[in-house]
Amino acid sequence: MPDVYIKVDHLNRLNGSLKQIIVEFEDAEERTDDLQELIGRPDGRNSLYKRTHEFEGGWNDRRKQLLEKLSNIQAAVESTCAGWEEFDLELSRDLALRESDADNLPVR
Repeated sequence: MPDVYIKVDHLNRLNGSLKQIIVEFEDAEERTDDLQELIGRPDGRNSLYKRTHEFEGGWNDRRKQLLEKLSNIQAAVESTCAGWEEFDLELSRDLALRESDADNLPVR
């Protein structure tokens, strides 16, 4: 199996993008309500208003499912980033020379 290399910086950017997408999904219902108000009932007809209402009703359930899945993915990406950053910090601390260790190093 080939190795896969992913920069933590890329994961952090992905995490930020997923958070933005989640906010858009959460705010979508309110924007649809605003759109319906703007459409209103031109010339006393309400067919377009009804269509947007029907669309929103059908899309609302699907959006909730997608939002849940996106939230799970975002949490996994965030956890992965935090884990790698913590691992990297621990490793760098373990590898750092202490002042007392310098006295025990061989001299050329």
